[in-house]
Amino acid sequence: MKRRIAHLAIIALLSVCGVSAQAPAKPATQLPAPAQPPAPASTKPPALASAKTDPWFGIRFLIGSWEAKTTGGMAQAQVSAGYSFRLELRDHVMARHTRSGFCSAPDDFNCLHSDLLYIYPAATGQSFEAIYLDNEGHVLHYAVSTPKPGSVVFLSDAAQPGSQYRLSYTFLDGVMSGQLEMKIPGQADFTNYLEWSGKRK
Repeated sequence: MKRRIAHLAIIALLSVCGVSAQAPAKPATQLPAPAQPPAPASTKPPALASAKTDPWFGIRFLIGSWEAKTTGGMAQAQVSAGYSFRLELRDHVMARHTRSGFCSAPDDFNCLHSDLLYIYPAATGQSFEAIYLDNEGHVLHYAVSTPKPGSVVFLSDAAQPGSQYRLSYTFLDGVMSGQLEMKIPGQADFTNYLEWSGKRK
């Protein structure tokens, strides 16, 4: 009996001291932890990230003051003027303002033409819409698309009375090029009415 009690006492003592017996104390000086590998670079395209944070990302290239010299079109007008795009109304609207200049053209071309174009985000938030007004009484509603970087197309509503218009801007190698096309009722294709280009002022 005494031998059994002594045996149990030894087992209890070992169980209490087991942690310190089985796990030797760590040395006072520890080796530095291995350096963590650098975080992998983001694979997200920069354009995609910018498009999420900048609502004007797709057409921001328009912003600035630009020269405009005609380069062609059935209007046969020789014009040297300018225009500007800028954000207004606390950056909720992008506005285009035109500036008059030299103009030599046939009698049916209005050399005193002036207009306003306002671009704003569509209700869906996925694209843009625009409204155009000029001193000849035209009011046009445009759907806006960006077929490729540095390019934007404004297409007027075909359901509106009168001609349908397609306005395009392309920025390439520091030059902004513009084109206005029109399609009169009954016409199958758009006709090039006016082309212009110029650098930033």
